[in-house]
Amino acid sequence: MALALDRRHLLAGLGVAAVGVTAAVTLPATSAPAKPEAAEPASTDGPLIGPATEDRLHVMAFNIRLERVSDTESGEPDHWPDRRPLVIDLLEREQPTVLGVQECKFDQLSAIQEALPDHEFVGYGRHGGSQDEYSPLFYDATRFELLAWDQFWLSDTPDMIGSATWGNEISRMIIWARLHDRETDTEFAAINTHFDHQSEPSRVKSAQAMVDLLEGGELDGLPTIVTGDFNSPAEDSEAYATLVTDGPTVDTWETAAEQLTPAWGTFLGYEEPEEGARRIDWILSTEDVTTHEAAINVSTGQDGRWPSDHAPVQALVSLS
Repeated sequence: MALALDRRHLLAGLGVAAVGVTAAVTLPATSAPAKPEAAEPASTDGPLIGPATEDRLHVMAFNIRLERVSDTESGEPDHWPDRRPLVIDLLEREQPTVLGVQECKFDQLSAIQEALPDHEFVGYGRHGGSQDEYSPLFYDATRFELLAWDQFWLSDTPDMIGSATWGNEISRMIIWARLHDRETDTEFAAINTHFDHQSEPSRVKSAQAMVDLLEGGELDGLPTIVTGDFNSPAEDSEAYATLVTDGPTVDTWETAAEQLTPAWGTFLGYEEPEEGARRIDWILSTEDVTTHEAAINVSTGQDGRWPSDHAPVQALVSLS
């Protein structure tokens, strides 16, 4: 049952420091269209982008696939304990400055913190506290100062924990943060989300809720970066049209000065990547953000195992 919530006071009620959720949480240490012939995946020898330098930000969106220990066994592609070191290795190699994660259970947060020990995050479970999936927004706390953040549900009752009223059976959320970049003395916003996988009306209304946040809402006028699993094909969905074609954001994959990889489909399903397949994980930005490089990361472990059923997407940007 959904519960009413004053979101801005939830952290105090949970005993969590308002300046960074990670500081007060102790986490456990364990745990389409026709498709052309697949090209060769990217090498795992080094990062595609790696640590950002100077005034640039390395942004990543990564659906890490929820932990399902109860119904998977070691050796199966979906088994989290087998995938955990691969997620850690990928994040250690790439070192995103801002990271939006989807399908993250509480026990999986420790893997991200191990890989990115200087990062803090905002966000909590979609049923409140540590319950169910997170869509946490991680940021490099050595570089950024957190000025404000919030989380709301994509429904007619956005303040209601776990609410879902737009045709989606699973509750969906938006998490946003205002950050001060100490490197450039610039303020900007970051948004992370995970749209519904079944209901197209829900995805369209969710996109409009994000537009409302950017136009006339709390983030109006701020340079903004958006990460998410939108469960919608880029360039061929109403959600994309609402946000990009007719909306206030641009698609960093399309506006990048350089695309470092082929246009892989981002939902791999633990199978070989295919160029030209559906790209449902996006990094968007407002027009006052410049994208220098973009990539879709299909690297695997030495044994060919995938870290997730989604490929993380990456962008190197600067605030212009």
